Amino acid sequence: METVTHYGRTTAYRATDFGDGPTVCYVHGAGGSHDVWVEQYGDREGPPAVALDLSGHGDSDDVDAEAGAATLDAYADDVVAVCEATGASVLCGNSMGGAVSLWVALERDLDVEALVLADTGAKLGVEDGFLESLDRNFESAVASLQVPDTLFHEPDDDLVEVSKRGLLETGRSVTLRDFRTCNAFDVRERLGEIDAPALALCGEHDPMTPPRFHEYLAAELPDCEYVEIDDAAHMPMLERPDVFNDAVRSFLL
Repeated sequence: METVTHYGRTTAYRATDFGDGPTVCYVHGAGGSHDVWVEQYGDREGPPAVALDLSGHGDSDDVDAEAGAATLDAYADDVVAVCEATGASVLCGNSMGGAVSLWVALERDLDVEALVLADTGAKLGVEDGFLESLDRNFESAVASLQVPDTLFHEPDDDLVEVSKRGLLETGRSVTLRDFRTCNAFDVRERLGEIDAPALALCGEHDPMTPPRFHEYLAAELPDCEYVEIDDAAHMPMLERPDVFNDAVRSFLL
């Protein structure tokens, strides 16, 4: 892991340089870490890749920020710092990572060449009951995400283990902050401000950010393609990595 220091904190990232094309910065979702992108930064046929740990996740320092815009600002600063350190010019975000990527495109002076918005949306709502469950019984809430057609369409033991371990290592406080930040996110009225070409990617069985969210992105962003990935739910980059990577390569290269 490499690191960059900014605003008094250290952000960790992993970088690989296997292929041609623009460097892609991969941004994980709520409670995750750079590990969810192992099939992307390890893709020897794909573009150069950088996958970071947002503040409070993985090997990165935490930040004192309230859920909502303050957390989005902090995470956007993490992404900008890593992009500036590595020359990454494409943002690929999953779920909350897609929200962070949109926030960077809207709120930061970074030359974003393209966006890949994977299983995310211009608005991300989270059920009150799930937020309460995260706060009251964190391990039970984490387990509830592992059932079929939630994070994964047909979760196998390896996928479940990777997912559960990552969320539990991040912990209740940061994961709850993430989901509360998702619940507050809404940039539907601002999509017209984004001029970078975009790809909206979605697993066909995703119940958290369903295909209609991505059809909306494709319709409302000035330049956006839509690709639906069969036999996948909310994390197709892990469940169907070959199809996911092919879609990204086709879009960028």
